[in-house]
Amino acid sequence: MTTSNGDPLEPSRDPFREKREKEGILKCEYQGESIPMILRHEDVRRAAKDWKTYSSDAPFRVPIPSEEAVRSMRQLPVETDPPDHTEYREIVEPYFLRAKDPCVMAQMDVLIDRLLDHAMKQDSLEVVLGFALPLQSYALALLLNMPAKEAETWITWGVHVFFDEEGMSGEKGSLLDTYLQGQLDRAAADPGGDFFSALTKATFRGRPLTREEMMGFANLTFAGGRDTVIHTVASVLAYLGHHPAALEYLRQDPSRIVLASEEFFRVVTPLTHIGRVCPVETGVHGTTVKAGDRVSLCWASANRDESVFEAPDEVRLDRKPNPHLAFGFGTHLCLGAHHARLIVRTLLRKCVERVGGIIILEEQEHVEKAAGYQRVGGYDFLKVKLVAR
Repeated sequence: MTTSNGDPLEPSRDPFREKREKEGILKCEYQGESIPMILRHEDVRRAAKDWKTYSSDAPFRVPIPSEEAVRSMRQLPVETDPPDHTEYREIVEPYFLRAKDPCVMAQMDVLIDRLLDHAMKQDSLEVVLGFALPLQSYALALLLNMPAKEAETWITWGVHVFFDEEGMSGEKGSLLDTYLQGQLDRAAADPGGDFFSALTKATFRGRPLTREEMMGFANLTFAGGRDTVIHTVASVLAYLGHHPAALEYLRQDPSRIVLASEEFFRVVTPLTHIGRVCPVETGVHGTTVKAGDRVSLCWASANRDESVFEAPDEVRLDRKPNPHLAFGFGTHLCLGAHHARLIVRTLLRKCVERVGGIIILEEQEHVEKAAGYQRVGGYDFLKVKLVAR
């Protein structure tokens, strides 16, 4: 199924197209630093695999903007290179692979049914804070084998753990640190089968993890995959509201949900880009990046590259192949990819089974504003009416 240009979810407002086609990079100012953004699909993939030239061994500087002001520890495993990254990743990967466990999958069914039960009783539903945020929070509790009541605390943090309405907030970062330290204290005193207990029992190269390493894993787990999942969920529901035929298309053959979900990830690409540091002076499309300076791998631009995706401005729910980079590429492929896929696929399946239609009542898109571009990615506010079948 194909839809045409101009709808809220579609990439017709791709802010990178002209630069991608002509130059392959976009120089963008962040926090007083000029960062060349690598834009083409092939170039982004190549750079993502070349960790010796484009290193992640850069505490606080992998996210863009950088996060020195909101956290005090290196996020693990993302801010390391092999072989450290490989060994750190092996410590926590079993928890993230729980998304493929049939028991967790069944619990996700129950969770989304419960949220839809509540939503369809309402005359209107604000999706971002009233549905997507609780879904992300309770789903994370399932993934980490934590009590569901913990999600009630996480919901109070809002869409992003580091950003408030006025931008990046050290106060919010400190709130997260306090919570994580408390959970690690609890797990150290009385370990169980949850994520925090696993960290207190884990070893790295024959020694126990330090508290700073535990915090690095925990900080990334709660900071990453939060706003990205929330914006994706809201975007999916908005799309189904704007395109009633899409819901019927999936209903006719629910096996179409797998390809459709990958197309949603491609189009939304909730994480625009990620940073890498060049250990030595490096040339990037005619631009010299000095040793110690950063480049950006722009997933959002790569996912709209005309040389890879036919008619990239169209949402094709049957797109195949679909080599999108919404979860990154190479060594640092997103740990939470299976989890995000489980959430979106289950949501689509439940909508197919239970939702007759989605009426859009009010919406305000989330606009990422940077010096060199403005990009729509998700929603700040989305009010809908869910109609039961």
